[in-house]
Amino acid sequence: MRNIVPVLAAILGLGAVANGLIMLAIPGDWYVAVPGVTTTGPFNQHFIRDIGLIFVLVGAAYIWGAARPAMRVPLWGAATFWLAGHALFHLWEVAVGICGASAIARDFPAVTVPAVIGVGLTLWAMREARALR
Repeated sequence: MRNIVPVLAAILGLGAVANGLIMLAIPGDWYVAVPGVTTTGPFNQHFIRDIGLIFVLVGAAYIWGAARPAMRVPLWGAATFWLAGHALFHLWEVAVGICGASAIARDFPAVTVPAVIGVGLTLWAMREARALR
């Protein structure tokens, strides 16, 4: 288990970096390719690229933490904080009626699952850090 966790973090990180780079390089194509995005508002190249930068940073934090055990808690914690906030924001939009309930199932794989994985990775890193003290 100890070896699989950093691999999972690196995979999560690579996915986030890839998503972010696509958002930066071809925001228009990203906008129409990702299910549900076109229903959230009009295309905004600047906004998509801003969020793309965040995804690159989040992904880099998971990758860096996978390679640097001593840095896992702060790196994975910060990245997870953003992913969890992003997932909660999506749920809030449904709760207040901005999006229909179908958005939960649509967004779950790409929004909620990464946040849940991030929480698991961060909790694991915290437990490992405590065990080493």
